[in-house]
Amino acid sequence: MTRTCLITGGAGFIGCEVSKLIEDDFSSIIIMDSMHPQIHKSPEKPAALSLKANLYVSDITDPSAWDELLSKWKPDVVLHLAAETGTGQSLTESTRHASVNVVGTTQMLDAFVRNEIMPQKIVLASSRAVYGEGNWMNQDDSIYYPGQRTNEQLAREEWDFVESSFLPMRSASTLSMPTSIYGATKLTQENILTCWCNSFDVNYSILRFQNVYGPGQSLINSYTGIVSLFVRMAKQNESIPLYEDGLMIRDFVYISDVASAIREAMINPDANKKILDVGSGYGATIKEIAELIAIRYGAPQPFVCKKYRNGDVRHAQADISDTLATLNWTPEVTLNEGMNNLCDWIDLQLG
Repeated sequence: MTRTCLITGGAGFIGCEVSKLIEDDFSSIIIMDSMHPQIHKSPEKPAALSLKANLYVSDITDPSAWDELLSKWKPDVVLHLAAETGTGQSLTESTRHASVNVVGTTQMLDAFVRNEIMPQKIVLASSRAVYGEGNWMNQDDSIYYPGQRTNEQLAREEWDFVESSFLPMRSASTLSMPTSIYGATKLTQENILTCWCNSFDVNYSILRFQNVYGPGQSLINSYTGIVSLFVRMAKQNESIPLYEDGLMIRDFVYISDVASAIREAMINPDANKKILDVGSGYGATIKEIAELIAIRYGAPQPFVCKKYRNGDVRHAQADISDTLATLNWTPEVTLNEGMNNLCDWIDLQLG
């Protein structure tokens, strides 16, 4: 059976990995990507993309680009990856993030209606940023939502929420209360997609990613990829600066595990109309990550610089129990294995 998959933003880190994984699932793979110079050194088709993939360089906010694409291809499944993803950058470039993440999504959906093409399914790559700080537990075991740490709190070095502990993020039980403009645009994107899909009887799956890392991540984008940034600094024998006190927790999930979760969501009907968390299920402090990298390269020990970034959350870790129960999937790459793979790849790229 002839089946076509459209991947928006598909020439990036995640899209390249997915394109190779789904070669046997689809007869045609179409990549729609702006090839933005913040991410891509060249507008040419990346070598990491599947040979089977057709690259269509265009802006997802441009309705004429959508009409042209849909005149040639009729996607059965859409993987919507295209997004601006800089948490800090979104604070000073709000319009850009809203335009790509929100308007880009509505332009896509409007184009499907205008061209009378309804995909069977849309898979949205969302983010743990929609949760913000998530929910925390007081000493009396009561649950509360602390909300965003203000600039005033951060300036006083009040990094943590007093006498409470954070809980892993789970879509079924953690409210979405974003603390960054990026997170707000992703939550809006989710809401728009679910309303549209339910109205037109189109299946959807929403995957909320934790911190994705691994070989293939852009080495020129200074706004995303903290692990890659740390490796580049350590290779230059620089001491890695740790924001806040370095004890922020993050859930780092390896690129191949993310790609396999996406593929499962695309082909597994059990994922229909579900919002699922994709992470390793384990947390590591930023300090631990930085120290591992510094040791590998013989760089000076990381240091606490006490800088901070508005909109950042204190801790983030996924509860992946629902995802494990829904998909034929489990994360396979350990943090140490993944870190070594990434470092080996960067060594090859940068020498």
